Order: sequence, then C-alpha cells, then structure tokens
Amino acid sequence: MFYSLSPLAHSPNPPMQLASLSSLPKSPHLVLFPRALKPSYSSSTAAAPSLADSPESRAAHRLGLSQTLQAETLELLEWGSLCKQLSAFTSTSTGFSTAQSASIPFGRSQEESQNLLDQTAAAVEAVTVMGSPPSDFSAIEDLSRIVDAAASGELLTIKELCALRRTLMAARALSEKLKELASSEDCKERYLPLLELLQKCNFQVELEQKIGFCIDCNLSIILDRASDDLEIIRSERKRNMQNLEALLKEVSSQIFRAGGIDSPLVTKRRSRMCVGIRASHRNLLPGSVVLDVSSSGATYFVEPREIVELNNMEVRLSSAEKAEEIAILSLLTSEIAKSKKAIEYLLDKILEVDLAFARAAHALWMNGVRPTFSEISKDLDSHSTDDSIFLDIDKIQHPLLLESSLMSLSDISASNGNDAVWSSGETDLMTRSSSDSRIDFPVPVDIKIGYGTRVVVISGPNTGGKTASMKTLGLASLMSKAGMFLPAKNQPKLPWFNLVLADIGDHQSLEQNLSTFSGHISRIRNILDVTSEESLVLMDEIGGGTDPSEGLALSASILQYLKDRVKLAVVTTHYADLSCLKEKDYRFENAAMEFSLETLRPTYQILWGSSGDSNALNIAKTIGFDQNVIENAQKWMEKLVPEQQQKRKGLLYQSLMDERDRLESQSKRAASLHSKVIELYNEIQDEAEDLDRRETALMVKETLQVQQEVKNAKSQMETVLQEFENQLITASPDQFNSLIKKSESAISSILQVHCPSEARETDTNSYTPEVGEQVHLKGLRDKLATVVEAPADDETVLVQYGKIKVRLKKSDIRAIPSHNKKATASSTPQLKQQLQQSREFQSPSGNSKEGEVSYAPVVQTSKNTVDLRGMRVEEASFYLDMEISTRESGSVLFVIHGMGTGAVKERALEMLRNHPRVANFEQESSMNYGCTIAYIN
Repeated sequence: MFYSLSPLAHSPNPPMQLASLSSLPKSPHLVLFPRALKPSYSSSTAAAPSLADSPESRAAHRLGLSQTLQAETLELLEWGSLCKQLSAFTSTSTGFSTAQSASIPFGRSQEESQNLLDQTAAAVEAVTVMGSPPSDFSAIEDLSRIVDAAASGELLTIKELCALRRTLMAARALSEKLKELASSEDCKERYLPLLELLQKCNFQVELEQKIGFCIDCNLSIILDRASDDLEIIRSERKRNMQNLEALLKEVSSQIFRAGGIDSPLVTKRRSRMCVGIRASHRNLLPGSVVLDVSSSGATYFVEPREIVELNNMEVRLSSAEKAEEIAILSLLTSEIAKSKKAIEYLLDKILEVDLAFARAAHALWMNGVRPTFSEISKDLDSHSTDDSIFLDIDKIQHPLLLESSLMSLSDISASNGNDAVWSSGETDLMTRSSSDSRIDFPVPVDIKIGYGTRVVVISGPNTGGKTASMKTLGLASLMSKAGMFLPAKNQPKLPWFNLVLADIGDHQSLEQNLSTFSGHISRIRNILDVTSEESLVLMDEIGGGTDPSEGLALSASILQYLKDRVKLAVVTTHYADLSCLKEKDYRFENAAMEFSLETLRPTYQILWGSSGDSNALNIAKTIGFDQNVIENAQKWMEKLVPEQQQKRKGLLYQSLMDERDRLESQSKRAASLHSKVIELYNEIQDEAEDLDRRETALMVKETLQVQQEVKNAKSQMETVLQEFENQLITASPDQFNSLIKKSESAISSILQVHCPSEARETDTNSYTPEVGEQVHLKGLRDKLATVVEAPADDETVLVQYGKIKVRLKKSDIRAIPSHNKKATASSTPQLKQQLQQSREFQSPSGNSKEGEVSYAPVVQTSKNTVDLRGMRVEEASFYLDMEISTRESGSVLFVIHGMGTGAVKERALEMLRNHPRVANFEQESSMNYGCTIAYIN
C-alpha cells in the first residue's frame, strides 16, 4: 500500500503487481510524494525556471525542489537518528535495514497515516496478550537475493532453498498466530489492521511442501523420495558399494596375511576405491593399477584387477546421482522463479508487520501514547468562533533525548529478539502504570494551538529551548504521519501535514557565495514556492543576520504571506515587534519561552499567549558587565518602547509567578521519585558487579578442582603402570594375563572414582522418555529440557530448551534420577500458573486491592537474597527459617539452593511450601536455575 510508485498498486491482483521494497531507492523522503510522479532531480536545478519553461518543466522543477527541501528537513529534524533508534526494535534483517536507511514509510494521506497508527495499536494489543512479539519473526530471512537469483536462472543451493522454506513456514505461522488472537468476535476488530496486511498474501504452501518433500533441511541433503530415478540410482549405488567394499576387504585381508601391509587398509584415491600395499609386495596383486604412492614411497595404493568394473560402476552412478540432484534443484529453482512476484509481495507485507511491531515496541519503550488527527476548517478567511484547540500535546519530550533516561538501545539490539524490550528484569514495560517514574529529562513541553491560528511567533532568550521545542513539534508531526506513538501524556491531538518544511541552523556557504542571511533567505524563498494549505513550516530566527529594521520588515511580510497559504507556521524570533501582529490579525498567536528572573536561567517551558523578552540586559549583568553600561542600556530601552516594554514585563512577570508555583509542586514530586529510582539503580549496579566477581572466582575454583582431579588420576594411573612394569620383570609368562587383568581393573576403578557420572549412566536403549517429561542434556552440561514429542522410529526425540526446539538422539539425553523426577515433573505443568500467581502477588503500579498484600518489585539484590549452597541440610533449614522469620511483610526473598544432589533444594521447597509466612513461591525456571522466589506475608 505504501511502497508502489505506479498506478499498478490499484490492480485487482496486487500480489502480482507490487514491487519489492528492497528494490526501491533508499531515499528518506521517498514516500512523501504522489505515486504517479517519478522525478529525476538534483540540487543543481534549484534555480528558478525561466518564463519560457513549459508547465511540465515548472511542475517537475517544483516537485524536485519539494523533494530536496523535504530531504533537508528530515536531516534538520534528525529523522534519520530516530529511524536508527527504531531499528533496534525490528525483528527481521529487512526491517532493520529499512529503519537504518531511514526508509520508514509515511502515510501519503491522513487515511493512510491513520491506518499505520491502527497497525501500531493492534501490535501493542497483540503483545499485551502474547507477552512478546511473535517468535516466528526470528525465522524470517531476507530472500530478495535468493529470489532474484532464481529469476535470473542461477541454480539455488540446498541451503538457499531451506532458507526460503523456513521463511515461508514462519510467515504462515505468523499469519495463523494473528488469526488465532483474533478468533473471538470481541478481539477481531482490534487485530483487523494487522490481519488485513496478510489476508491477500499467497504463502506458497505448495512450494514449501515441495521443498520439504525433496530436501531434509536438518541434514541439508536431498531425499531419495525426491524422484524415482534418484531413489533407483542411490539403491543401485548402495548395492554396488557393498559389493565393492566386501571385495576390497577380502583382498586387503589377503595382503595382510601375506605380510604385504601392517594392517588391512581400504581407502579412496582419485575417486576410486583401492587398497594399500607395500612397494616390495606389489607382485601379490598382478595386473593391478597404481593410483597413488605415499610420500615415503613405501606404500602403493592400487586398484585390484577384479574391482575395476565395480569402481567404474561407482563413478557412473555417482555422476548420475549428481546429475539427478541438479535436476531436482533446477525444478525447485524454476518454481521459485515463477512465484517471484508473489513471494516479494509476501515479504513486503511481512516487513510492514515487522515495522508495526517495531513501532509498538518503540512506543512501550518510551511510554508513548497514540496521537489523533484533528480537522481544521478550510475557510482561511472566516474568523473561527470556536476557542477549542486543534493542536494539543501535553508533556511531550524529544525522543532522541530520552535515550539517556531509558533502557540502552545497545542492550536492546544485543538481546535475543525483543524480549528485553517487552519485559526486562529492571523495568516491566508491559505494565503501563499511570504514574511515570522515570527521570523527567528532557523537560516536558506543552504545545497548544487553537483553531483559526495559522502562524505562531515564539520569542524568548537564547538557550531557552525555542529551537528544541520547534524541532519536537516537527518530529512529532513526522512520527504521527509514520504511525508512531509520541512520548507525551494524555491523548495528543494534531493536524495531518502533507509537507513538513524547516529552516533551522546556519546556511552559510562559501562555495555558493552565500552569507548567513543569504542562505536563510534562499531557503525561505524555496519553502514559499512549494508550500500548500496542508503544510507545516518551521523557521528558526526568522529575519536574523541583517539590519534589524529591514529584517523585521521582511519577517513581518513573510509571516503575512504564510498565514494565507499554510495550515500552520511556527517561527522563533528576537524581534519583539513581531508579537504585535496578533493584535491586528486573529490568525497570529504568540508564545514565549519562560525565563526565571530569580535564577536568570531558562526553564524550557512555553507560555502560550505571551510574548517574551530576550533578557539580554539581565544576562549581560550576570556575566560581569559594568553597571553603568547596563543602566544606560536600560534607559535606551525605556526611551524606545516605554509602554510596550512595561506591558510585556508585567505580563511576563505574572505568568512566571503562576508557572513557578506549579513547577515547585511538580519538582518536589519529581525529586522524591528521582531519589528512589537512583537508590534502586545503585543497589542493582553494585549487585551486578558483585555477581561478576563471584562468577570469575567460581570459574577459577572449578578450574583448579578439575586440574587437581586430573593430576590425581594421572598420578594414580602412573603408579599402577609402574607397579605393573616392576611385576612384569619378575613374573613368568603364565602370570602375564593375570597381571594385565589386575592392572586394567585398577585403572577401571580409578576412572570410576573420577568419572562417577558415567558410571551412573542409564541404559539409553531401554529408556523411553514421555511427552512433557524433563530430561538432562548431555551436550549442555546436564541442563534441563522438556520432551515435546514422543521418540520417532529413528530413535530421536524432540526436546525444548528455553525457546529452542531441537531433535536429538536418545543417547544424547539422560533421565532425571528417581528422587528428583517427581518434583521436576510436577513443577512443569504448573509453570504458567506460578508465573501468573507471581504477577498477581506483585503490584507494579503500586496499587493493590483492599485486604491484599502489595509486594516489592521482583528485582534480586544482595539484601533480599539468601544463599544456601555449600550448607548441610540442617544448617540450611535453620538459616532459611531465620531469614523468612525476620523478613518484612510484603517482601520478596530469593532463595539460592543450587542444583547439586537436590537434598538442600528439596528441603528448601518443603519449608517454603509449609511455612505460614510464605504466601507463594516460584520454582526455578530456564531463566533462574538453582533459585526459588518466595513471597512473604
């Protein structure tokens, strides 16, 4: 819907008409202009067209100029940095590259932007139910290169075909997951914006099944069943190889018995099977063919005469097998080439879904709220009697400045998927309480503009926040247009703008011989050429850099021009007389940046309806100017505009006094919240550093223990060997066997002592795991995993470790000992129930029902942790009972009992289960092995 540049997007068969997003240019302003227009424009064409130009040339010039100004505006408002911030929340490689290149789609109309916001809201609702983004995103890969290669006739590899199959399966699973969420009637409307994205997609189920039928993607091999010819060829090759190997083994054994080789040797040289034979005994195989010679020349690798035909058959069958495999790959490649447009359309829609979930994650990360679009009367000449507000944003903060007070984006990018975004150990982003406990930096800004206003003039001192506030408004307009939520309070309301144009900063250019003023005026001229009644114009320090009188006159004329031609213009200025325009025309509005006369510092708040002074004299006084200079300047000011000066001073002083009272009450609350957050942060930071030190010390200790065990075992075995050698000297030949058995028995005893886990291994052939049972994974140091599928005929079993599912041989898993099995099995089915109980015992927002206990945050620190590892059962029981008895009501206790033999763990769980002060407890999971969380009444 947003990526096509041609009228083909309106075709009744969109999957076959839409182009891939990856094939579009990566211009950050690409999506801001109509589909039918495809300009080719460079900055060198910025000069005004001559009168002789045709209407088409002037339209092309205007469009090119508009594109250039849009690109520059996006750069001035740091849209690219915001897109990179959003890229940390994407789940697919295509989504990441799209956000990194600032190619995030904008709505080309208010309806399209509204649709993007609906998708973001639906994604927020979806993760509220699921707890995280769909895991199917992790298997979706960028298939653009694979599909293009197939379309160009390039033969795809098994790896590439399996990647396409995984992506198709993940896309279909994602669609089914969304349909499952929307299965009930009351939820269908909520998830409809996401479902509409995928409802016209062809998930290529038949192609996916063909690849799965022909290829085993786990082993990366083509299956025998892929074709009848392949099955016959492989069967014949197997039978021929059996005959070949049997004959070679017989020949090699004859050579060995004849003394022609130290041990029977069957190998392959030059793709032909052969045997090894000493050069001196080559006459044992008359008529044989020498295929290779060892580096020393002592051994020949020869092909006996009787196996030549079998080797020839092996070569022919091998070539036929490769040819048949290539034919199968060619067939699958051609199927993909035929489905190129449908696959690319599917990938584009998956990208839109990924971006919707990324916008949702970004909104939750910064505690954003959904904006709404307000309507405005198109009659610019009629005086609106409606005093309501058409642009109303409460407490908005600049999103790029929030990174310092929220979770680090590098931590989000380094996490698996976006789990750390949706639910973190320190901050539960899914718990959206009404109270905001984060540090209020940057300072929140209120933006309120009433109906009928077309131009807002913001005055005030330098470094007072005028430019930052104006940039925040521009960025908020772009974010809402792209379907992103805003870091604000309540429900922001703002108009939809077709163009956002800005003149901010110094446009001085030595190459173009432009001064600061010339650079500003040139850009403003270009802005005036392309503005429309749906545009937002932002101008910083309008009319600056030249003579004040001429600058004031030109600025007033520009603002008079803008009020009839744009939806809204916001300008900052030091010209106090521009504030007088409001008295003559209702379409003008004033605003001032608040300045504290007591501290002589800005407060970064906007006072709407007021005009501000630059406070140049006050600032000059604070930096040490001579008092006589200040007094003379003050007299000049009073002579120039005595009435207006006194009037502005009175209005500003009154508004500052009112604002100061409000800010003082907010400041006290913010200081209290700030101290609590800092205290908790420092405690967690200290605990994290202590954990790192303990982990290093534990690793060193375990390494030393292993080294000592190895040293002891080697010493004991060397003693046995030395004793064996001593006895061998004096023993008779009849005693040799008994000495050998005695030494082997002694070494076996040593190995059994130092490898007790191997001695306790159960017979994997007789052990059959059941679905839902927990087992030990030998390859992961006996970590616990859950059986999710009964053993197959090939003696393999599907297990799940954390979020990973993998199929293993039965020999790679081990049953849990019987004394631990009951507790482990009983804990698995209740895991979700316990997690739900944990959330019920917590009160993240600080509110609890009457009669219920409000528990502390589930954040592990040194103060709420008891470590029972290394203790005996009696000692651990006494220590745990003492810790529970001394805890305050509503506290959380982390009980670290470790794994070990399980005796301390079982005793700890028994005490927590029966203790009167323990309301509930969460047993260990894949995220906290060896630790149980108890809630104390």
